[in-house]
Amino acid sequence: MTGGMGRRNDLGTLAERAARAREPRPTRPDPAAPAPAVVRHCWVEGPGGRLPGLLIGWERRATGWWGRVVHPVDEGRPGDPRWVVVEEWVTADRLTPLS
Repeated sequence: MTGGMGRRNDLGTLAERAARAREPRPTRPDPAAPAPAVVRHCWVEGPGGRLPGLLIGWERRATGWWGRVVHPVDEGRPGDPRWVVVEEWVTADRLTPLS
């Protein structure tokens, strides 16, 4: 047996190599990824307008970046506000840094 043949055998059979090729490969960190999770003040755009919030985490999904935020929501009627605090994941385009 030649050296080339032994080397090919070290990689496994053709079927094993084909199976490994179909496995998802580890991804490298995205260079455009947000900074590590640090609590930051932000504005959260929503149906009630622009509200202050706290950004407490980031997650990359198939649809893009999502931020985990805590912010107030008015669940009352006009003239009778009833504020509750919610925690939710929102798309990054709904978040603006507080300036």
